Amino acid sequence: MIKCSGYAAAKAKDPLAPFNFERRQPGPKDVFIEILYCGVCHSDIHQARDEWGNAVFPMVPGHEIVGRVKSIGSEVTKFKIGDLAGVGCFVDSCRQCSSCKEGYEQYCTNHISFTYNGFEQDKKTPTFGGYSDTIVVDENYTLRVPSNLDPSGVAPLLCAGITTYSPLRHWKAGKGQKIGVVGLGGLGHMAVKFASSFGAEVTVFSHSPGKKEDALGLGASNFVISTEEKALNALQGQFDLMIDTVSAQHDVSGLASLLKRDGTLIMVGIPETPLPLNVFPLISKRRQIAGSLIGGIRETQEMLDYCGAHNITSDVEVIPIQQINEAYDRTVKGDVRYRFVIDMKSLSR
Repeated sequence: MIKCSGYAAAKAKDPLAPFNFERRQPGPKDVFIEILYCGVCHSDIHQARDEWGNAVFPMVPGHEIVGRVKSIGSEVTKFKIGDLAGVGCFVDSCRQCSSCKEGYEQYCTNHISFTYNGFEQDKKTPTFGGYSDTIVVDENYTLRVPSNLDPSGVAPLLCAGITTYSPLRHWKAGKGQKIGVVGLGGLGHMAVKFASSFGAEVTVFSHSPGKKEDALGLGASNFVISTEEKALNALQGQFDLMIDTVSAQHDVSGLASLLKRDGTLIMVGIPETPLPLNVFPLISKRRQIAGSLIGGIRETQEMLDYCGAHNITSDVEVIPIQQINEAYDRTVKGDVRYRFVIDMKSLSR
């Protein structure tokens, strides 16, 4: 076993604190990675505070991981020592179900091994995430990181990036389309970057007037205060596609009414409690509400390659691990532009 150090929540709502644990010895197909940066996702907070009711403690969060390959197994062919590598939201899956075989491992119907707060394929060994110094992952669930990008800005691409890239690609966002992005946080700012890069006309909906300049700077053409009823009424039936990144209670039915006939509202934010829905806006224009969950390994690699070719990274605030509890509180308050990323060298302080 390999001795590791990191930060963990011992139980729900406990502050994260230093934690020592062990990982498996690398096998023939494994990549051993020294973690350089790990993003802080809002889902880390939900799970560390057991707000989704599925927490396994002690918990080492973190599923936006970029690091350097320190060693490889004897059968590894995709990586060499010294390569930059990424690890996203899961580290294994059953590999046998139709979803896994078709490259949609995130929808594995048997057992997906999430990067943390989950279990390995034996369904007994807990997984520990990226708020740590090293990680061991099968090469088939490890991602190549473009060398021309700032690795701290790449880390959030492994969740915030793919969570927005995947549905925009699936629903064929592109030139000639009007796309609404609801919420301008970690997910929303990536949705704006991708949708505008694909050639769409992007409108950001936010309750924060102070984010208008940021939205336009990220690539949006328009900015709307989501609480201004008059502005929303003027946009009824205007959008081909909307991507909703908000993880708090809000009016989904009102957003659906902004779609054109046959338009789609894609939900990627996960509120703590169910959202109420008036179905009339859907029925009246054959509109749809859909959901999307991260992306498979193949699509995540495609996203990283696209980012490398177009010089796209997340906007980040880099912090030492010792500030993680403060970062959690600030994330809940929306006080970050737009993703905290932990510099894991700080673990050695």
